[in-house]
Amino acid sequence: MSSADLRIPTSNAPRTESAPAKLSLYERLEAALSRLSNRNRFWHRVCSLIWLPYAFRSGIALRGVFRGDRASKDSAKARFSAVLPFRRFNRNWYNAMAGAALLGNSEVAGGSYVFAECGGDYTVVCKEMNYKFVRPCLGPAVYRVIDSEDLDAKVALGGEFNVALTMEIYQQLHRPGKELLVGRCNITFHCTPKSMVRERAERRRLRHLSRNAKDAGKDPPVLP
Repeated sequence: MSSADLRIPTSNAPRTESAPAKLSLYERLEAALSRLSNRNRFWHRVCSLIWLPYAFRSGIALRGVFRGDRASKDSAKARFSAVLPFRRFNRNWYNAMAGAALLGNSEVAGGSYVFAECGGDYTVVCKEMNYKFVRPCLGPAVYRVIDSEDLDAKVALGGEFNVALTMEIYQQLHRPGKELLVGRCNITFHCTPKSMVRERAERRRLRHLSRNAKDAGKDPPVLP
């Protein structure tokens, strides 16, 4: 038989996309808790107590990221701020805000901003951070996002992406409306859709099963 006689049967029917995989109970619970954490300050504090104990103990308070705040016509950058209280946990031995507290809460503040804008369908991980100390902070610190890449455009494109933020950190003064610049932070976060994380985990599981099947002399499972 010649190679010309070989025919592979094909179907002319249009290809349809497979239905999204059904979420497990754990995945549905995780999605619900993600939405709950951005509902209001109370639920954010409760979730921080469990999953972000450092942020809970430091007492950092977010503004402009909750459901009611997002109804404002102001941009996300304009309405967002995070306030780190000048409490004993955050201070060093000479009674100034500890550098570790300022730096560590930069990740918390920036990550909360990104998470609130992308929604609970993404995992948000700090990839790179550069913090410049301008002067000692001798009072409560306020984090403000002054520059950010277009998060809405990146989410609309789909897939995973990096997003860079620039934040300025100010010390609140006793005089109303007066603040003193104490630091600048350039930080990059890597955002991955949770559906993509699940797909990668499933492929790793199937590859592991395939290797075990080959070692046992059995037919390996079909990889997606």
